[in-house]
Amino acid sequence: MKQVVQNYKSGELALLDVPAPGCKPGGVLVRSAFSLISTGTEMMKVSEAGMSMLGKARSRPDQVAKVVQSVAANGVPATYRKVMGKLDSYTPLGYSLCGVVEQVGAGIDDVKVGDVVACAGNEHALHAELNWVPKNLYVPVPDGVAPRHAAFGTVGSIALQGVRQGESRLGEVALVIGLGLIGQLVTQLLNASGVRVVGVDPDPARCELAERLGAAACGDPGSASVESAVAELTGGMGVDQVYLAAGGSSNQPVELAARLCRDRGRVIDIGKCRLDLPWNAYYEKELDVRFSRSYGPGRYDPEYELQGRDYPVGYVRWTERRNLGCFLDLIARGSVDVEPLVSHVADFEDAVETYRRLEEGGLKAVAVLFRYAAEDAPAVEAPEVTVPKVPELPRPSGRTAPARRSGPVRLAFVGAGNYASSMLLPHLTGRDGVELSTVVTTTALSAANAQRKFGFGKATTDLDAALGDPAVDAVFVVTRHSSHAELTRRALLAGKAVFVEKPLALTEEELASVLAAVEESGNDRIQVGFNRRFAPLLREARELFGDRTGPASLRYLVNAGRLDHGSWYLRQDTEGSRFAGEGGHFVDTASWLLDADPVSVYAVAPAGNEDLQIVLGYPDGSTATISYVTSGPSSFPKETLDLIADGKVLRLDDFTRASVYDGRRRQWVGSRLPKARDKGQNAELAAFVRAVRTGGPMPVPLESLAATTTATLAVRTALASGVPVTLAGAR
Repeated sequence: MKQVVQNYKSGELALLDVPAPGCKPGGVLVRSAFSLISTGTEMMKVSEAGMSMLGKARSRPDQVAKVVQSVAANGVPATYRKVMGKLDSYTPLGYSLCGVVEQVGAGIDDVKVGDVVACAGNEHALHAELNWVPKNLYVPVPDGVAPRHAAFGTVGSIALQGVRQGESRLGEVALVIGLGLIGQLVTQLLNASGVRVVGVDPDPARCELAERLGAAACGDPGSASVESAVAELTGGMGVDQVYLAAGGSSNQPVELAARLCRDRGRVIDIGKCRLDLPWNAYYEKELDVRFSRSYGPGRYDPEYELQGRDYPVGYVRWTERRNLGCFLDLIARGSVDVEPLVSHVADFEDAVETYRRLEEGGLKAVAVLFRYAAEDAPAVEAPEVTVPKVPELPRPSGRTAPARRSGPVRLAFVGAGNYASSMLLPHLTGRDGVELSTVVTTTALSAANAQRKFGFGKATTDLDAALGDPAVDAVFVVTRHSSHAELTRRALLAGKAVFVEKPLALTEEELASVLAAVEESGNDRIQVGFNRRFAPLLREARELFGDRTGPASLRYLVNAGRLDHGSWYLRQDTEGSRFAGEGGHFVDTASWLLDADPVSVYAVAPAGNEDLQIVLGYPDGSTATISYVTSGPSSFPKETLDLIADGKVLRLDDFTRASVYDGRRRQWVGSRLPKARDKGQNAELAAFVRAVRTGGPMPVPLESLAATTTATLAVRTALASGVPVTLAGAR
């Protein structure tokens, strides 16, 4: 299928051929009929992409701050790969459309194939021939509403949420600053509510349009006619509400709002304009400044948007979905008329040229629609993603020795997100003896991006295709934590070697299912992404430290830092605790240095924060203390480690410097000067590929992988019980 995309690094716009999305449970697959260009939000994004790197940085200081933090935690090379990987990727455009339901996923019973729906979301209602849309981001289109009008549903919901934030009342007067698409819709919604509107915009054509659609008066922001109209309509008191629907860097809108608003009036920001509030003016009138967050309650909440968990109507009357349905109902009843806002309708095939004309000013428009092919056009084949079945394969009893491969090792990646794209795939691209065969993702564009950047032979959203492909030798599982165990289990049963990023499992039951798959299939070809034991600096330090004869004491400080609000790592109900997700790294590193698996786990957590103190016991009396803290400053190194035994100390400073004290002197590993941070991903991948090619032992024994996972999961039990947990089956 085709989709409109933009490369944020170069600014290139393209109509790209991408794999069709699958129809996952909890949503529907929708074939687009019309999609709407947001001439404000989208064109701002298009313009930003055309800026220089300095211009991009100035426009997004929040992202610059994240880059600085990443440099401190991961070093310059890794951060550079990460940033350039994100910039040099195609990103989608669009977030408002109308289309026809083509497939219905499991759990959906409110629509059927052939129903017309309006869809919302900048990840789900894209300018693309097919979109998968979760339940709370689509609504059926009422009878009598044309699909081209229903395509306004999302921007209509944005305007409607702004009006709700203004708490307008019958008979009041409002000022709408900015008469673009959102401003025109706000004007109509206020007028339908019995509120008289004065509009402000420097474009006379937009002012004239707003007056035709119900505004009492409109004018240029600098003209005396606007102030005169406000004075006449309010008896000199000033307007009750001001809606900021303008964009740009001028502070004129907020200054005008203060001047024309009445005492204790309300100022609602819907657009993205400068908000340097003049303190005296806002203080003296005690103005109530409010923000309107997109389509309404539910926005940016993954449980609402992706998992379909609705808010009880008694507590949240108007959600994203209810706003969307309400706006379409207003169109159906004739309270809102969007047809006069349609400046241009372009065929989808002409999308790139349409954007170019808008950007260069050749096309002056309030709203532009893309019109897709007629319904009788040839269908785009889209795989249905429910719970695919693994192809039936012979199940040998006991573990079998793998054959040596004469040709390249052919890899399939399931998942191609940020970590895979910045820390794994760059080390595999162009590597001798490796062929990137297939990339599988849940979204069409991420698969297409990975194929373009890393040279995969095929890109798809169909997991069955990769697992059932006899040409694929090994599968990389680089998805979110909650899917690791199940995908690993299925890949093992399909006879593939598996590289799964940590964690291997989030529960004891998941770990048991993976081990059961090993026994059932006789396939134990598995590696977990515990890369630190492969870090060159740490391996050199261990060799310099030498063998030990007595018990050791190991201290590992992990300055994990706080996560951004909304990070999927914080979804403990589905993705497990943060330590369950990444703690295996540190347990594995300690066990490798001590050359044993832990036999006991004790853990405590100070009241009021997420810091953990974990003590691992080992068969020879050695102990490893892992201090996993989230409250430390980002300026402090992320990982420091000390190993003490036999009168010697091994010191590792964040994988940039290492040294060994032997009682007489300090020996630096290589040089006392910091090295580029290398946490071992490249060496780990080389070891995995070599094992798959030669049929030799996997880099880490399965028993050790299982023991590390068991110890990591036991931390939760130890915290709950307050006593050490003895681990069964430790070697």
